[in-house]
Amino acid sequence: MSLDWPAIDRWLMGEAWVGSQIERHLAMLCQQIGPRWSSSAGERQAVAYIRDRMAAAGLTDARLDDFPLDTWEHGQATAAVIANGQMANDRPIDLLPLLYCPPVDLRGPLVDVGFGMPHEVAPVKEQLSDAIAIVNLSPEPFSAPKPLADRLWSLRDAGAVAAVVVERKSGGRMEYHSATEWRTSGELEHPLPTVATSREDGARLRALAAAGRSVALTVPSRAYRATGTNTVADLPGAQWPDEWLVIGAHHDTVPDSPGGNDNASGTSVVLELARVLSLLRQEQGVAPGCSIRFLTFGAEEQALQGSYAYVARHHSSGPLPRLALNLDELAAGPIKGIVLQFPHLRPLIQGTLDTLGEGLQCHVLAHLDASSDWFPFARRGIPSALPWRWRFVGRHPDADFHHEPGDTADKVRPRELREYVGLLARLLLRLSHVPPADWPANTLCVDDIKARLKDELGTVPRTM
Repeated sequence: MSLDWPAIDRWLMGEAWVGSQIERHLAMLCQQIGPRWSSSAGERQAVAYIRDRMAAAGLTDARLDDFPLDTWEHGQATAAVIANGQMANDRPIDLLPLLYCPPVDLRGPLVDVGFGMPHEVAPVKEQLSDAIAIVNLSPEPFSAPKPLADRLWSLRDAGAVAAVVVERKSGGRMEYHSATEWRTSGELEHPLPTVATSREDGARLRALAAAGRSVALTVPSRAYRATGTNTVADLPGAQWPDEWLVIGAHHDTVPDSPGGNDNASGTSVVLELARVLSLLRQEQGVAPGCSIRFLTFGAEEQALQGSYAYVARHHSSGPLPRLALNLDELAAGPIKGIVLQFPHLRPLIQGTLDTLGEGLQCHVLAHLDASSDWFPFARRGIPSALPWRWRFVGRHPDADFHHEPGDTADKVRPRELREYVGLLARLLLRLSHVPPADWPANTLCVDDIKARLKDELGTVPRTM
């Protein structure tokens, strides 16, 4: 099939800009609906909106895909300073439980362990029995970095009964973090009860630890079973309808965050890609060669449970998708290219990017990344990718909000999201027209991937 790619490119880029509904999606998800913790009323409103927009775009079988969810909620965490055996009437201490923190009601002396590295824990090990450790969230500079989960396990092994992690950001800001290692297939068990505190109150707690003070720590929380929801919709291929590309983004947020960057940005681009590529078929008669499935995932913030459920339900057997592309935190910076979890598609992806004439590059991670919804696909041996963008280094300063109330829609740049839509639509359409015989064979082995993950445990993934 001969396609006029320059004309198609002009149409796609034009529609991505002129017909854009990015602002509409951001306003609905972040302002009208707001926080979308999976299983909440906010998520139910969001998935209904996403499904309706997919159906309105003309996609096939736009639907909700429920899954059982291990979820969690918490009340107000408190830490009261103990003086002379009594709780002092001091200013409240900033606290935020880490995700899935178990309920806590205990007293213990404060012990400062710095970054929680072995050389810092060893000298205070005898003091850590039944103590509450204070540890920096960030890894120790210059040393080989250790994951937070590993540092917390070492504190538990040393006898600590709880931990307070100190935020790196200033101004009283605190984020929801995870105390668990997601590379171990969505682990939810905490090494020990853990809360975050602000940078400022971290300094305050360290001064109290130096003075030999204790605190009474309380975290009301509960874990329970609920229902999460993914959304699924298809754009059938005209030549190879049984071959698939998959593109997705998570629609959920942590509690209390409107999730502008994380991840209304990615969800909005998925919706726009569906609209633009479907409209190209309707108005220009240009359909994808293979089928494209558009997804949004629930429970990404809850150890990727939504994408794990999707992969288990739809890809436990039979042919696998040629590629799964995951969109997350696109407001962090402009697109620079594509990052792959595995190397065998690199020549094909780079060659296809070159035809766009935009200078985009394809790279391959040196590790398997469990920080977003491409990981369950990778564990299954499905080639997985995400856009290369300024997420960790050089990100837009006002997009440096993550898992917190300040992650609002005004931090998102609709102009850059339009560019994502136009460029990714061009890439996906080209890839959909690559004949199946021209795709490199997928020789990924699940057992080999498990072995690689085992070897990588205990390391901190590279970000650049």
